[in-house]
Amino acid sequence: FFFFFFFFFFFFFFQFIMVQPVAILLDMDGVLAEVSQSYRGAILKTCAHFLNSDVVTSELVSAAKARGGCNNDWVLSLDLIKEHLPPSATHPTLDDVTAKFEEIYQGTDDTPGLNCTETLIPSQTLLSSLPSLAPVAIVTGRPRGDCMSFLNLHGLLSLSSLGPDVPCVCMEDGPAKPSAFPVLKACELLGVEPGEAVVMVGDTPDDIRAAIKAGCTGVGVATPDEYRKALEAGKGPEDTNLGKAMMDCGAKKVMKPGLDELPDLFS
Repeated sequence: FFFFFFFFFFFFFFQFIMVQPVAILLDMDGVLAEVSQSYRGAILKTCAHFLNSDVVTSELVSAAKARGGCNNDWVLSLDLIKEHLPPSATHPTLDDVTAKFEEIYQGTDDTPGLNCTETLIPSQTLLSSLPSLAPVAIVTGRPRGDCMSFLNLHGLLSLSSLGPDVPCVCMEDGPAKPSAFPVLKACELLGVEPGEAVVMVGDTPDDIRAAIKAGCTGVGVATPDEYRKALEAGKGPEDTNLGKAMMDCGAKKVMKPGLDELPDLFS
């Protein structure tokens, strides 16, 4: 009896303990940056502009993200608009949608952009501790300008953990997640071999799929907005819509926001 008890105890305990990482790859939106009012808000406002209604909701956006294949918010906005336009209506082009999205996100001379609402999710102390585990790279679907602006605005380029030379794989570099390309490119920039000891941390199934396709390990993290709703329902991060989808894709674990649990995965 005791043999089987200890066997199952150690089996379930150690399945959440991973090998010491050789690299930690961090998605930006939903992992480093709280974007529910910025990128997500820009999707909603862009759709509302072309549809003349608020039929596209945050729940619909989350459901689309959970299905995957939605790493480009310009394309996702266009897809959601097309889904809700009458068949006889004239559909906007991707250029039309991108221009309106960027106007909303970046702002104009008269109106601040929604990018001003973004905040840093993990503490700078936590981020400063990551190099003691492994080298860090950023793997994001953002345009490079937006990526660097966020890092600079929140003082991350001056942290010893990241610094001005932190490798960043961005939209312009090649195919987006769920392609393995961004993960493999980050490994190349860090000078490490792809493998189980390379950990990709993301907030959507596309992040997890990209990691697994590259032969690496995917770890999920709940977004602050979804985690708050889960807590109100007495549930955990793995019970959010995106959390369930990430576990279904093969995530080793889904953490609460802030990355505080990340070092414990390698204890």
